[in-house]
Amino acid sequence: MKSQRILKNLLLGAALLLATGAFADVNKGSMQLGDAVTVAGKQLPAGDYSVKWEGSGSSVQVTFLQGKKVLATAPARLIDLNQKSDNDSAVVKGDNRELSEIHFGGKKYALAIGDEGGEASGSSK
Repeated sequence: MKSQRILKNLLLGAALLLATGAFADVNKGSMQLGDAVTVAGKQLPAGDYSVKWEGSGSSVQVTFLQGKKVLATAPARLIDLNQKSDNDSAVVKGDNRELSEIHFGGKKYALAIGDEGGEASGSSK
């Protein structure tokens, strides 16, 4: 009986680890900026970034990293797209080149950056 209980707990633990690993990449992506953009009042220079987000439902908190260094954080909304994005892209708006959205290649979702997550005009890759 004791060995069955141990085996059952091991199987349950393994299933939880596998489930966690299967969803680990859901909350991260990458972004390449050809020009500097503004995020939450901070300027991100041109370059390659890792993007990670946490939260439940459509409201999330996005972290922008270069390597292990956090450069900015901002609130965002996870939005569903009608079709998969062809590639990773950053959508910017306004004269101050404020980051508005991030689209991820091969994914049917995007991140609308900021409290409003409104429409944007123009894009940079």
